[in-house]
Amino acid sequence: MNAPGLPNGSFRTDTLPFLNSFAGLPPAFYTRLMPTPVPSPYLVCASESAAALIDFDTREFNNPLFVETFAGNRVPEGSAPLAAVYSGHQFGVWAGQLGDGRALLLGDVPAPGTPHPGALELQLKGAGMTPYSRMGDGRAVLRSSIREFLCSEAMAALGIPTSRALCVIGSDMRVLRETPETSAIATRMAPTFIRFGSFEHWFYNDRKDELQTLADYTIDRCYPELRDAANPYEAFLAEVTRRTARLMAQWQAVGFMHGVMNTDNMSILGLTIDYGPFGFMEAFDARHICNHTDQQGRYSYQMQPGIGQWNCYALGQALLPLIGDVDITQAALEVYKPEYQQHFDRLLHQKLGLRSSQPDDDKLFDAMFGLMQNNHVDFTLFFRRLGSLALDNTSADEPLRDLFIDRPAFDAWATQYRARLRQENSDDVQRKIAMNAVNPKYVLRNYLAQVAIQKAQDKDFSETERLLKLLEKPFDEQPENEAYAALPPDWASHLEVSCSS
Repeated sequence: MNAPGLPNGSFRTDTLPFLNSFAGLPPAFYTRLMPTPVPSPYLVCASESAAALIDFDTREFNNPLFVETFAGNRVPEGSAPLAAVYSGHQFGVWAGQLGDGRALLLGDVPAPGTPHPGALELQLKGAGMTPYSRMGDGRAVLRSSIREFLCSEAMAALGIPTSRALCVIGSDMRVLRETPETSAIATRMAPTFIRFGSFEHWFYNDRKDELQTLADYTIDRCYPELRDAANPYEAFLAEVTRRTARLMAQWQAVGFMHGVMNTDNMSILGLTIDYGPFGFMEAFDARHICNHTDQQGRYSYQMQPGIGQWNCYALGQALLPLIGDVDITQAALEVYKPEYQQHFDRLLHQKLGLRSSQPDDDKLFDAMFGLMQNNHVDFTLFFRRLGSLALDNTSADEPLRDLFIDRPAFDAWATQYRARLRQENSDDVQRKIAMNAVNPKYVLRNYLAQVAIQKAQDKDFSETERLLKLLEKPFDEQPENEAYAALPPDWASHLEVSCSS
């Protein structure tokens, strides 16, 4: 899993070439401070594929210096730890100043293993209090750190834009949540952790100079191709809007629910960031709310595309002083809906193994989702088993058909689907190969994460490692791991995740 030609990576813990470009911004953008050490840190888990992005020698995972560094007990040479300030709308309400309350940016390192080599920022989550911690203790707990680690790497393997997770370091130090829990520090990686709320902060404080400084920095670092546009700020908003729309389509297509789509949790790069009370859809319900804290269902599965658009409008409002014209700003935002619809439509065609688009395909899709809703069919299993449907052998339908309570309704839809496949002379073998390449067999179900967490709390990290290996190849059959693709057990329906997760 290391980069080609780099069997063990070139960099060690003590040779990572840290810089911190964000620290070059004026002091108003952050507070410099050191992480708060933890007692007796130990390695919980680490990702070889994430390490490959920064050409890091994975043998270092066994080095005590690695553990001390990514626990926050040792500050690497060249880094300039800081906590960034930002604001945001939380559950649709302006929350004012927020900021990195439990995250510290160490700095950025070269990333030759990425598709477009540049630099990745390394950030410690749970490294102690900052001026932005408000009433919090600045710490993260083991359960939430393992969930974020596994989901970051799982999403990357699914091909969905995401921050990455290098490692989780644990400590026996206890922190209080609903009950006392074991603490942990997760190391996150992304080209930048700037969010929509980073721009809102300066807009709502009426500080246009800082707003422009941040926009220029972000464009120069992340979108240099936009610098020569007629209106770089309008081009920037349009590109962020397009990326966000595509991300929402990818979430919907795989049944992923973020749970807390506040503007301070929205990446300016269109990445999935800030994993908290996330979930993958199991028994399909478009109204499903994965976050127990979200009593009104603002961030339910069916609401995510609309909330993505709402957040882009919040960003557009913040950038209006730079763009300079309401109509131009509006035009940049109007790319969202067609981009989302086009991308989601393409993903649905791929998921159903359709090579062409026909005028009535929307009716087929709507009927499918209606059928899934009425029968509360497992999302991942439905699409994976759909690949085994054969044009002229209905007996092959049984594993798929068994997911439905109303089997005659499924049979009626399957007849429509077969007719559609015949329109393009679909080949069973080739279609199954194509569908299995986009419909995962394995996703990070909440109960799988919970089993790994329970073992990890007893310092048995074997299940976390097993899940990581499993989720790095979500489209492969992996017959030895068949049990991980089964319907969730009854007890899984009682699991709840909230903003403290």
